[in-house]
Amino acid sequence: MAKSNGILKIEGTIEDLTFYKKDGKNFVRRKGGVSRERILNDASFVRTRENGAEFSHSASAGKLLRLALGTLVFKAKDSKLSSRLVQTMSKIKNLDTLSLRGQRRVSAGLATAEGKQTLKGFDFNANAPLKSVLFAPYTFDSATGTISFTDFVPAEQLQFPQGATHFSMQSAVLQLDFETEASEIAYSAAVNLPISLTPNSSVLTPTTVPTGTGVQLFLLFISFYQEVNGVQYSLKNESYNVLHIIEVL
Repeated sequence: MAKSNGILKIEGTIEDLTFYKKDGKNFVRRKGGVSRERILNDASFVRTRENGAEFSHSASAGKLLRLALGTLVFKAKDSKLSSRLVQTMSKIKNLDTLSLRGQRRVSAGLATAEGKQTLKGFDFNANAPLKSVLFAPYTFDSATGTISFTDFVPAEQLQFPQGATHFSMQSAVLQLDFETEASEIAYSAAVNLPISLTPNSSVLTPTTVPTGTGVQLFLLFISFYQEVNGVQYSLKNESYNVLHIIEVL
């Protein structure tokens, strides 16, 4: 492997050289290894094909979850979210004890208590895990999806970015079937508060609790704003924004 220091920053394959970018730097390496045709057909690579099929399935499951959550993910994510989700989905897929190797499914893994526990507590923004941002106790009602806070003092119980004057909290319930890819999501109204020493009690109740096949995911979203001349602006630095899976049923 060598660095590419030329003026032209090429990405792709030219003859037997492959140009690619990693961590903001350009590299080049010689093409080689086993041919794709041999991997797809040679009996010696059956394990490789099985691993590839399950990896692809885990990646698709992670993408399905991201898309089902819509704009929430775009407001609270880190640069390695996709790879972290693949790792999590792979762990869940491994809990499928019924399917043959190469055919194990995330949906079957989530049918187990251990599978649900693996997804519970997932933070979509690793730079802002809920436990590092929110220090206020809350109660959760799975029947309604309600998340409640009592005597919450934001200035003392919230880790907020420099320049933030306000924050918003919102709950969501996602019904998602990883097998059929059917999904439905419902949100609570966003509660927007100043970051002050004034205690407040907030209740976040989604408009409905979707039902159906698959699993129910209950989430909490926290975002930060700066008020200038009476107008609140979303902070460009969203490293403190939180999207956390509270419960999986």
